[in-house]
Amino acid sequence: MRSFIRTQLWPAFAVLLALTVVTGLIYPAAVTAVAQVAFPSQANGSQIVVDGKTLGSSLIGQAFDDPKYFWGRPSAAGANGYDPTVSGGSNLSSTSKALIDAITARVDAEQKANGGKPVPIELVTASASGLDPDISPAAAEYQVARVAKARGMTEDAVRALVARHTTQALFGFIGAPAVRVLELNLDLDGLLR
Repeated sequence: MRSFIRTQLWPAFAVLLALTVVTGLIYPAAVTAVAQVAFPSQANGSQIVVDGKTLGSSLIGQAFDDPKYFWGRPSAAGANGYDPTVSGGSNLSSTSKALIDAITARVDAEQKANGGKPVPIELVTASASGLDPDISPAAAEYQVARVAKARGMTEDAVRALVARHTTQALFGFIGAPAVRVLELNLDLDGLLR
């Protein structure tokens, strides 16, 4: 029995203990330290902080329904949407009456708010995560007239702000241009410097 403990059990326990320390303590601590030094914003959730107050994250969409703001994609995450603790889509099929009714209501609301123009599909359908922080430049352009009117600004001034918050495809071909809705809305309120 002693031989078994010394030759089999003790080495197995020592390896388990060593790997637990290395992979459970040392490695995560090293990765966290490097991330805090090299990428502090991303390591802390890409939070947008203004005057010491966290207003959101550039990675998570928020609900906006006031005409003076740009609206993002609808969310199916959580009971009221935009709940990052239950991120996910509705999983309704394309023939679901509930989905068709929801999209029809969103189209009606968008057309009422934006002068009856044809609505970009992304403004009436939720994404798979339900938390998209951006919209396409076309979806932003669709809303320019409404936001400009609600704020008493010229459409060109609003377009300039949209351009400032539009990211381009990485290396010109990876991904697509996108407009960061939260940052754009904060800039419209004069909160970003």
